[in-house]
Amino acid sequence: MNLALWIAAGLLAAVALTGGVCKTFIPKETLAAHHGGAWTGDRSVVFVKTLGVLELLAAAGLVLPAAVGVAPVLVPVTAVCWTLLMIGAMITHGRRGETGFVPLNLVYLALAVVVAWGRFGPESFMN
Repeated sequence: MNLALWIAAGLLAAVALTGGVCKTFIPKETLAAHHGGAWTGDRSVVFVKTLGVLELLAAAGLVLPAAVGVAPVLVPVTAVCWTLLMIGAMITHGRRGETGFVPLNLVYLALAVVVAWGRFGPESFMN
């Protein structure tokens, strides 16, 4: 179970890192022109960049606290935050009619719920 939680957290961290780098460092206009990024055209640059930075923090928070043994409770807390972020992503894509992204966001949400449950519960780092 511990290995499965590490793998799930690692996968989520990779997704968060990829999304965070894109939103933080790629111009909003370029993002808006790509498949799945059209929603950025409706948001301010500050919002998109802030979301990117939050995703970068999530990438770190899903793995680093447990890996270095400093405040490992941040792993499930970050997973809960990622769950909320994915709910927002599903709502955004759903409202825009981009329903192809909703199932993918649901998979990420499910992984985050599993990580949060596992790290708050049976495989807690606090034991």
